[in-house]
Amino acid sequence: MTNAENPRLPLPPFDNESAIQKVRIAEDAWNTRNPELVSLAYTSDSVWRNRSEFLSGREAIVQFLTRKWLKELDYRLIKELWTFQDNRIAVRFAYEWHDDAGNWFRSYGNENWEFDEHGFMRWRIASINDLPIQESDRKYHWLLGRRPDDHPGLSDLNL
Repeated sequence: MTNAENPRLPLPPFDNESAIQKVRIAEDAWNTRNPELVSLAYTSDSVWRNRSEFLSGREAIVQFLTRKWLKELDYRLIKELWTFQDNRIAVRFAYEWHDDAGNWFRSYGNENWEFDEHGFMRWRIASINDLPIQESDRKYHWLLGRRPDDHPGLSDLNL
């Protein structure tokens, strides 16, 4: 099935409502921690820069996310729309996780996204910084999976 036969709604050009919806859909997918599911939101030849790593294509995305979530345990993510125009969206995000030694981190970053006409992300540029935190400083306490609708977002948490 081609992208044209199976579009990823909402489609560009984005307005405020559709951009917010696209950001939440991405957040929800990433919070599944399912690399194959997440990869389906991207074009088959999607290009990424994630920190200092460069990748291209869905298989590379799956491999990257598999490695990521083997290291970043109990991963919980919140994304927030920063701005949008036409087929591009910029987000800021923060996620909490711990390593296999029990050290907790909050990772902050920004992403720039570009979508094709069928709503698939073809370009993703992510800049991320990790901040060590104490477990008592965690702010994300929902059960693993989708962030509940009534859980505060980044601005509400002063992040």
